[in-house]
Amino acid sequence: MPFLNRAAAGQRLATLLEHLRSSDVVVVGLPRGGVPVAFEVARALRAPLDVIVVRKLGVPCQPELAMGAIGEGGARIVDERVVRAAGVTTEELAAVEAREWAQLESRVARFRGRRAPVELRNRTVVVVDDGIATGSTARAACQVARVQGAARVVLAVPVAPVQSLAMLRRNADEVVCVETPSSFFAIGQFYDDFSPTTDSEVVDLLEDAGTCGE
Repeated sequence: MPFLNRAAAGQRLATLLEHLRSSDVVVVGLPRGGVPVAFEVARALRAPLDVIVVRKLGVPCQPELAMGAIGEGGARIVDERVVRAAGVTTEELAAVEAREWAQLESRVARFRGRRAPVELRNRTVVVVDDGIATGSTARAACQVARVQGAARVVLAVPVAPVQSLAMLRRNADEVVCVETPSSFFAIGQFYDDFSPTTDSEVVDLLEDAGTCGE
């Protein structure tokens, strides 16, 4: 069943996460689209909300095809199968990485401003996105949470293909998903409204969430 929008998806997702409500939980959203979903989850769990910034590494001649991802704290995932199949050279991979690291640092500054990141060490970290396709960015986000000291990582999304979830269970302690359709082409097909989330909307949601639960 399609979701009305990201907020509605977050509300449905939150009902599957009630068992996590405690003072040790932090909710982190992948910007930009994952943040409206994460906002609803954080509100339902009465937990603090933050972003976890990850950048996809796209194949040079086909940027939408992920050959890996990078994230805060030096997290790096490269899918060697995609790299080989696409014929990407070491130099081309390095160039894509350099560009995406610059973008990542810029986004961290834009979304957080002067706010310090929420402490993840020794806490249960719920990583939220608006959906999963290949899973590269979700894997990197889970790795970022680990690098930052999370005691437990829960990956939570409204929709994902079954095969991607099976792979991601190796990267998270728990995976929660509302819909796992057998026919999956793109995340947007499961939303009535999948309009882009803007940077300003992300900042506004983070400010609205405040530090509840800290």
